[in-house]
Amino acid sequence: MVAVADLPEVTESTWYRTPALKVRDRGFARLRPESEGGLMVLCEISEKKALLASGDPAYFTTEHYDGYGAILVDLDRVDPRELRELLVEAWRLAAPAALRERVPAVSRGSVPAARREEKGRLD
Repeated sequence: MVAVADLPEVTESTWYRTPALKVRDRGFARLRPESEGGLMVLCEISEKKALLASGDPAYFTTEHYDGYGAILVDLDRVDPRELRELLVEAWRLAAPAALRERVPAVSRGSVPAARREEKGRLD
């Protein structure tokens, strides 16, 4: 996936028999074949709550992921910059500390920076 090709040690693999992205064998995103589809991306639970509360139709969840630090992303609706931010942060959650030190954290609040910038232009 082009969005994370520059991150250290990212590999395309499988996770639960579906296409996935991993760092040192630890998954941080995977495509879901279930009827709802989407890309499952690891995240902090607070980030998940904020994304769901935003009302953006690109983000959703299912009962299976209730209480779990993962957001489901509709790839047809998500802003590519927001997806990049989510994937970098997911990579940081899965990557060992030595690798995390090589990649600066994305400056994020509870709403992806791409949407914060757009909102600022609209206000």
